[in-house]
Amino acid sequence: MFDYDILSDEEREALNEVMLAALPDSPQRVLIVDDDRDARELLAEILSLNDISCLTAAGGNSAMHLIETRESIGLLITDLRMAPCNGLDLIRKVRESERASLPIIIISGDANVRDAIDAMHLSVVDFLLKPINTKQLLKLVKRELGLG
Repeated sequence: MFDYDILSDEEREALNEVMLAALPDSPQRVLIVDDDRDARELLAEILSLNDISCLTAAGGNSAMHLIETRESIGLLITDLRMAPCNGLDLIRKVRESERASLPIIIISGDANVRDAIDAMHLSVVDFLLKPINTKQLLKLVKRELGLG
């Protein structure tokens, strides 16, 4: 099967930003950060099917831009292994920013005990391993967004 997507990650993020600019700001948005487009879009689809609004970013720099400019982001879900800015680096940047109290969930398919300890020291809500238990994830997301 071939993937004939004509948009690059950067173009997709720019389009996403333009489309969101027309929407009213809602405190119920989740920012999903993953350098794997398929994983990012699948997670956004799962949340959207449960009436949870999402933004996506392919990396740490674009994620920080969204976090700094979109007050509607109420939760960050990030992958751990990304380049050039990995998930722990992104979390450190968030914790040093004006959005330091933003709840964060890490999702990773490749993590070790040291990563989990580092994440907990950065006050993340949870550290979930792939494959994701969607019921557990939805419960966490809804709790953090105050949806139940």
